[in-house]
Amino acid sequence: MHILRPQFRIEEQRALAFAAERGFGVIVATDARGPRASHVPFVVERRDSSVIVQIHLTAKNPLVELADGSRRFLLIVSGDDAYVSNDWYASRDNVSTWLYEAVHLNGVAYLRERDENRGHGDALLSVSEARLPKQPWDLAQMEPEKRESMLSGIRVIDLVVDEIEGQSKLNQHKSDADHAAVANRLTRAEETGHRRLAEKMRALRPELGYEPQRDD
Repeated sequence: MHILRPQFRIEEQRALAFAAERGFGVIVATDARGPRASHVPFVVERRDSSVIVQIHLTAKNPLVELADGSRRFLLIVSGDDAYVSNDWYASRDNVSTWLYEAVHLNGVAYLRERDENRGHGDALLSVSEARLPKQPWDLAQMEPEKRESMLSGIRVIDLVVDEIEGQSKLNQHKSDADHAAVANRLTRAEETGHRRLAEKMRALRPELGYEPQRDD
C-alpha cells in the first residue's frame, strides 16, 4: 500500500482491529497467469506472537493450490469511501478526491488439514453472529449430514501476517475550515457510509463547529 501522507497512516494494532471488525475482504495471490482474487469472510487470531488471518475457500478455487507455505497472499480490507467534490471546500483551488479507509494484510499462506474445517466454521460463525442483535446461530443447529457435506467442500487457509498497512484518508492535511466544510457535506449525504466518515472526521477535530447530524 502506498501511504499518501504520514498523517493518513493507521497504526498497526488499530489496523488489525479495523480488519477484524470488518471481517470481510479480498484475498489475492499470483500464479503463472497473473493475479487471482476472491472475496472472503475471515477471522483474525493470535497464536503466540503471530497474527493469523484464517479464511476458507471452496475446494475448487484456484487459490487453494497456491497456499503452499511459501507463496505470499495479500488480504485487502476496505471500509467506507466517499467522493468529495472540489466545490465542497471552504477555500478555493482544491481538487476533487476520495476519502476512504483500507487495510492491507500480507504474509505467507498455509493450507490446513480438512479436519480443521469445523473449528474454522465455528470460529467464523461465532464472530459473525456476534455482530447481529439476536441469539447466535451455530453449526450444531444444522442437520449433521448436511453440515458435514458443506464442511467437506471447503479448504481452510492460514495467512501468517508479517506486514500490516492501513490508511485512513479523512482530510487530515486540510485546514479547519475545509475539514469542517467537507464533514458537513458528508453529514447531509443519503448514504450511511458517507455519514459514518463524517462522524470520524468530527472525532478528529471535535472542537470545530459542525452542522447538526441527521437523525435518520
